Amino acid sequence: MDVLVIGANGQIGRLLVEILGNGERHIAHAMVRDPAQMPEIRKRGGRPSLGDLEENFEDVVRGMDALVFTAGSGAHTGPEKTIDVDQNGAIRAVDTCVALEVPRFVMVSSMGAEDPGSGPENIRHYLRAKHVADEHLRASGLQYTILRPGRLTDEPGTGRIRAGAGLGYGEIPRADVAEAIALCLDMPETQGRIIELLSGDTPIRKALAQEA
Repeated sequence: MDVLVIGANGQIGRLLVEILGNGERHIAHAMVRDPAQMPEIRKRGGRPSLGDLEENFEDVVRGMDALVFTAGSGAHTGPEKTIDVDQNGAIRAVDTCVALEVPRFVMVSSMGAEDPGSGPENIRHYLRAKHVADEHLRASGLQYTILRPGRLTDEPGTGRIRAGAGLGYGEIPRADVAEAIALCLDMPETQGRIIELLSGDTPIRKALAQEA
Protein backbone atom coordinates (compact mmCIF):
# COMPACT_ATOMS: atom_id res chain seq x y z
CA MET A 1 0.00 0.00 0.00
CA ASP A 2 1.32 3.44 -0.92
CA VAL A 3 0.79 5.60 2.19
CA LEU A 4 1.28 9.36 2.23
CA VAL A 5 2.18 10.89 5.58
CA ILE A 6 1.31 14.58 5.92
CA GLY A 7 3.17 16.02 8.86
CA ALA A 8 6.06 13.64 8.22
CA ASN A 9 8.60 16.01 9.72
CA GLY A 10 6.71 16.18 13.01
CA GLN A 11 7.50 13.99 15.97
CA ILE A 12 4.81 11.38 15.35
CA GLY A 13 5.27 11.66 11.59
CA ARG A 14 8.97 10.83 11.70
CA LEU A 15 8.31 7.78 13.85
CA LEU A 16 5.53 6.63 11.54
CA VAL A 17 7.64 7.02 8.40
CA GLU A 18 10.29 4.83 9.99
CA ILE A 19 7.78 2.16 10.99
CA LEU A 20 6.22 2.05 7.54
CA GLY A 21 9.52 2.43 5.72
CA ASN A 22 11.10 -0.51 7.54
CA GLY A 23 8.09 -2.78 7.10
CA GLU A 24 7.17 -5.01 4.20
CA ARG A 25 3.49 -4.14 3.65
CA HIS A 26 3.65 -0.44 2.83
CA ILE A 27 5.64 2.18 0.95
CA ALA A 28 6.05 5.30 3.09
CA HIS A 29 5.66 8.56 1.17
CA ALA A 30 6.22 11.82 3.03
CA MET A 31 5.10 15.34 2.19
CA VAL A 32 7.57 18.00 3.34
CA ARG A 33 7.77 21.74 2.73
CA ASP A 34 11.55 22.11 2.82
CA PRO A 35 14.02 20.20 0.63
CA ALA A 36 16.40 20.22 3.60
CA GLN A 37 14.05 17.78 5.34
CA MET A 38 14.35 15.18 2.60
CA PRO A 39 17.59 13.44 3.72
CA GLU A 40 16.11 12.67 7.14
CA ILE A 41 12.99 11.21 5.52
CA ARG A 42 15.11 9.00 3.27
CA LYS A 43 17.21 7.92 6.24
CA ARG A 44 14.04 6.69 7.92
CA GLY A 45 13.01 4.69 4.86
CA GLY A 46 10.52 7.16 3.37
CA ARG A 47 10.12 8.69 -0.07
CA PRO A 48 9.85 12.48 0.29
CA SER A 49 7.91 14.85 -1.96
CA LEU A 50 7.59 18.61 -1.74
CA GLY A 51 4.16 19.96 -0.86
CA ASP A 52 2.49 22.65 1.22
CA LEU A 53 -0.79 22.32 3.11
CA GLU A 54 -1.65 25.90 2.29
CA GLU A 55 -1.27 25.35 -1.46
CA ASN A 56 -2.35 22.76 -4.03
CA PHE A 57 -0.71 19.42 -3.28
CA GLU A 58 -2.73 17.13 -5.57
CA ASP A 59 0.39 15.87 -7.33
CA VAL A 60 1.72 14.51 -4.04
CA VAL A 61 -1.54 12.72 -3.17
CA ARG A 62 -2.25 11.32 -6.63
CA GLY A 63 -1.75 7.55 -6.82
CA MET A 64 -1.78 6.94 -3.08
CA ASP A 65 -3.82 4.18 -1.44
CA ALA A 66 -4.02 5.89 1.95
CA LEU A 67 -3.24 9.19 3.63
CA VAL A 68 -2.27 9.76 7.26
CA PHE A 69 -2.70 13.29 8.58
CA THR A 70 -0.34 13.92 11.48
CA ALA A 71 0.30 17.61 10.83
CA GLY A 72 -0.45 19.98 13.66
CA SER A 73 0.30 23.52 14.74
CA GLY A 74 0.46 22.46 18.38
CA ALA A 75 -1.90 23.16 21.24
CA HIS A 76 -0.01 26.32 22.21
CA THR A 77 -0.19 27.97 18.78
CA GLY A 78 -2.39 30.99 18.20
CA PRO A 79 -5.88 30.57 16.71
CA GLU A 80 -5.01 31.79 13.22
CA LYS A 81 -2.22 29.29 12.57
CA THR A 82 -4.19 26.52 14.22
CA ILE A 83 -7.09 27.09 11.85
CA ASP A 84 -4.71 27.19 8.87
CA VAL A 85 -3.12 23.83 9.69
CA ASP A 86 -5.27 21.73 11.99
CA GLN A 87 -8.60 22.72 10.46
CA ASN A 88 -8.25 24.05 6.91
CA GLY A 89 -5.16 22.01 6.07
CA ALA A 90 -6.85 18.82 7.22
CA ILE A 91 -10.03 19.66 5.33
CA ARG A 92 -7.99 20.32 2.20
CA ALA A 93 -6.33 16.91 2.59
CA VAL A 94 -9.70 15.20 2.96
CA ASP A 95 -11.14 16.95 -0.08
CA THR A 96 -8.05 16.09 -2.13
CA CYS A 97 -8.43 12.42 -1.25
CA VAL A 98 -12.09 12.52 -2.26
CA ALA A 99 -11.27 14.21 -5.57
CA LEU A 100 -8.47 11.77 -6.39
CA GLU A 101 -10.30 8.69 -5.07
CA VAL A 102 -7.75 7.89 -2.37
CA PRO A 103 -9.98 5.70 -0.19
CA ARG A 104 -8.26 5.38 3.20
CA PHE A 105 -7.67 8.26 5.62
CA VAL A 106 -6.26 8.11 9.15
CA MET A 107 -6.55 11.34 11.14
CA VAL A 108 -4.49 12.09 14.23
CA SER A 109 -6.81 14.28 16.26
CA SER A 110 -6.84 15.01 19.98
CA MET A 111 -8.64 13.82 23.05
CA GLY A 112 -11.20 16.51 23.89
CA ALA A 113 -12.04 17.26 20.27
CA GLU A 114 -15.48 15.71 20.70
CA ASP A 115 -16.52 18.61 22.95
CA PRO A 116 -14.16 21.58 22.51
CA GLY A 117 -16.17 23.85 24.77
CA SER A 118 -15.48 21.69 27.79
CA GLY A 119 -11.70 21.82 27.34
CA PRO A 120 -9.29 24.26 29.00
CA GLU A 121 -9.92 27.76 27.71
CA ASN A 122 -6.39 28.25 26.41
CA ILE A 123 -6.65 25.30 24.00
CA ARG A 124 -10.31 25.51 23.00
CA HIS A 125 -9.37 27.00 19.62
CA TYR A 126 -7.13 23.98 19.02
CA LEU A 127 -9.80 21.46 20.04
CA ARG A 128 -12.40 23.30 17.97
CA ALA A 129 -10.20 23.13 14.87
CA LYS A 130 -9.68 19.41 15.41
CA HIS A 131 -13.41 18.91 15.89
CA VAL A 132 -14.31 20.70 12.65
CA ALA A 133 -11.73 18.69 10.70
CA ASP A 134 -12.87 15.41 12.24
CA GLU A 135 -16.50 16.09 11.38
CA HIS A 136 -15.57 16.98 7.81
CA LEU A 137 -13.73 13.67 7.48
CA ARG A 138 -16.66 11.73 8.94
CA ALA A 139 -18.99 13.22 6.32
CA SER A 140 -16.58 12.68 3.41
CA GLY A 141 -17.42 9.11 2.50
CA LEU A 142 -13.79 8.04 2.92
CA GLN A 143 -12.74 4.94 4.83
CA TYR A 144 -11.65 6.89 7.88
CA THR A 145 -10.18 6.23 11.29
CA ILE A 146 -9.85 9.12 13.74
CA LEU A 147 -7.35 8.60 16.55
CA ARG A 148 -7.57 10.87 19.60
CA PRO A 149 -4.54 10.41 21.84
CA GLY A 150 -4.17 11.92 25.28
CA ARG A 151 -1.27 14.14 26.27
CA LEU A 152 1.72 13.15 24.15
CA THR A 153 5.06 12.31 25.74
CA ASP A 154 8.52 11.45 24.45
CA GLU A 155 8.84 8.40 26.69
CA PRO A 156 9.82 5.15 24.95
CA GLY A 157 6.89 3.25 23.55
CA THR A 158 5.64 0.31 25.58
CA GLY A 159 3.59 -1.38 22.87
CA ARG A 160 0.62 -1.39 25.24
CA ILE A 161 -2.32 1.01 25.34
CA ARG A 162 -5.93 1.59 26.27
CA ALA A 163 -8.26 2.26 23.34
CA GLY A 164 -11.90 3.26 23.38
CA ALA A 165 -14.16 6.18 24.22
CA GLY A 166 -14.53 8.28 27.34
CA LEU A 167 -11.21 7.14 28.72
CA GLY A 168 -10.61 10.27 30.80
CA TYR A 169 -7.36 12.20 31.18
CA GLY A 170 -4.05 10.48 30.56
CA GLU A 171 -0.83 10.32 28.59
CA ILE A 172 0.66 8.21 25.82
CA PRO A 173 4.10 8.09 24.19
CA ARG A 174 4.27 9.35 20.63
CA ALA A 175 5.93 6.07 19.67
CA ASP A 176 2.83 4.12 20.68
CA VAL A 177 0.59 6.50 18.73
CA ALA A 178 2.74 5.98 15.63
CA GLU A 179 2.50 2.21 16.07
CA ALA A 180 -1.28 2.45 16.43
CA ILE A 181 -1.53 4.44 13.19
CA ALA A 182 0.52 1.85 11.30
CA LEU A 183 -1.62 -0.99 12.65
CA CYS A 184 -4.87 0.79 11.75
CA LEU A 185 -3.83 0.78 8.11
CA ASP A 186 -3.97 -3.03 8.20
CA MET A 187 -7.12 -3.33 10.32
CA PRO A 188 -10.34 -2.80 8.34
CA GLU A 189 -12.30 -3.14 11.57
CA THR A 190 -10.98 0.26 12.69
CA GLN A 191 -12.60 2.02 9.72
CA GLY A 192 -15.46 4.37 10.45
CA ARG A 193 -14.42 4.74 14.09
CA ILE A 194 -13.18 7.40 16.49
CA ILE A 195 -10.74 5.85 18.96
CA GLU A 196 -9.19 7.50 22.01
CA LEU A 197 -5.70 6.32 22.96
CA LEU A 198 -3.93 6.27 26.32
CA SER A 199 -1.11 4.25 27.81
CA GLY A 200 -2.33 0.96 29.19
CA ASP A 201 -1.69 -2.74 29.62
CA THR A 202 -3.12 -4.22 26.41
CA PRO A 203 -0.98 -4.87 23.31
CA ILE A 204 -1.77 -2.20 20.73
CA ARG A 205 -3.24 -4.47 18.04
CA LYS A 206 -5.41 -6.27 20.57
CA ALA A 207 -6.61 -3.01 22.11
CA LEU A 208 -7.59 -1.62 18.71
CA ALA A 209 -9.36 -4.86 17.79
CA GLN A 210 -11.27 -4.94 21.07
CA GLU A 211 -12.43 -1.36 20.57
CA ALA A 212 -13.63 -2.23 17.08
